[in-house]
Amino acid sequence: MESLAKNPFPRQYRKLQGTDNFYRIRIGDYRVIYQVDNNKDFLTIYYIRHRRDVYRKIVYLLHP
Repeated sequence: MESLAKNPFPRQYRKLQGTDNFYRIRIGDYRVIYQVDNNKDFLTIYYIRHRRDVYRKIVYLLHP
């Protein structure tokens, strides 16, 4: 997580479709879902979950 804080856009990052500033990185079968606030130089990690579960959780995050 420290490396993500230093570089929020590592080589394997992907922007989540339909969002302005949510991204994901893959770590084996796990996904890290995070948001970057460029104005405040701030990164928030929302989920670190298995890939089969994480995308179900994103729905609640993006559409409360």
